[in-house]
Amino acid sequence: LLSIGEGAHILDLPCGVGRHALEFARRGHAVVGIDRTASYIDRARAEASRRTLDVTFEAGDMRDVCMPDTFDVIVNLFGSFGYFEQPKDDRTVVEHMYASLRAGGQFLIETMGKEILARTFRARDWSEEGDLLLLSERTISEHWSRVDTRWIAIRGTERFEHRVSVRSYSAAELSALLAACGFGDIRVFGSLNGIPYDQAAQRLVVIGRKESS
Repeated sequence: LLSIGEGAHILDLPCGVGRHALEFARRGHAVVGIDRTASYIDRARAEASRRTLDVTFEAGDMRDVCMPDTFDVIVNLFGSFGYFEQPKDDRTVVEHMYASLRAGGQFLIETMGKEILARTFRARDWSEEGDLLLLSERTISEHWSRVDTRWIAIRGTERFEHRVSVRSYSAAELSALLAACGFGDIRVFGSLNGIPYDQAAQRLVVIGRKESS
């Protein structure tokens, strides 16, 4: 979707344990991966060393990441957008990504769009992975602005509970956010395979370009 040229400078934010950053590096790109979870960064560095890949992994809050005119491509993948409590923090991230791109650079966000959430919503769900039982309970809040999820993991007599709240965006809302932060040539797809964002969409993919000055 991005038609990335050879030897591009790419920022993976947040990068988690480096799954995407490492693949970009394997393909010959200069890659930086940043994530606020230090243990993920440790795992990513160890894997890069094991595979003899040159990747810069750093721990940090995505709101603080701003490296003007540095990257050709910035990616935010696998539903990693919208975890902050205030919408202004999401905007700060997008503004910083715009500043961090070189002229002509592209920013890609891949997440679960509000339209897809509404189509596939299940209030409760469960799954089994070996001896682990995973339960989830979801509620919609702030007039479909947020999805609040309560996770319960049970293994034998052990029980662990975790709650997470994510701001949900429609295609129009996320496109408008990128446009408001200066991005042009905004494109929307229904998956990373480039299918249309329609009733059959699987994910929400929004791409914006930093126009040449």
